[in-house]
Amino acid sequence: MEGVLCSHWRCLKTARMLMIILMLAGPSRVLVWNFPLDVTYKSTNPFGWPQLVVSIYGVDALGRDIIQGYGSIHIPTCAGRYNLRIRLYRPRSASLLQSFSSWLTGMPPEFSDPKFPSYGEGREVTRVVSSGHVNVQVNVLTKDMATFGYSDGSSRDQSSSLTVQL
Repeated sequence: MEGVLCSHWRCLKTARMLMIILMLAGPSRVLVWNFPLDVTYKSTNPFGWPQLVVSIYGVDALGRDIIQGYGSIHIPTCAGRYNLRIRLYRPRSASLLQSFSSWLTGMPPEFSDPKFPSYGEGREVTRVVSSGHVNVQVNVLTKDMATFGYSDGSSRDQSSSLTVQL
């Protein structure tokens, strides 16, 4: 999982670390990952509101890591707890020959930039196939948004400082 920000936003607090997680799915293919992430962003401009980008990898029959799906979603703008569903998709080969070649080599198509799902530009011409979904629970806190002339739609005073706990 990765957060994507515009240049107006800066990360004040995060617990950054490299994690390799090995999870084995049963017949239901349901995996539960209970590991909270705490991130705080700050901005004076709501442009480029933060997004959560997910890349899911799996192991094929020959033990190679292959992409299972990409997805992205904007963090909600109002304070509260949200249960979000991120739809996953993966790139499709452009032709039958490329599809056969990727199957033979064990290298299915994948995006060169893992943040690509968060970009609006260029996605309309990308051929993809649906590959499931990820459920994410997000807690959003905002602070002092009224100070900068913004309202998040809630009745209480909010901020341009954003704390996200996943």
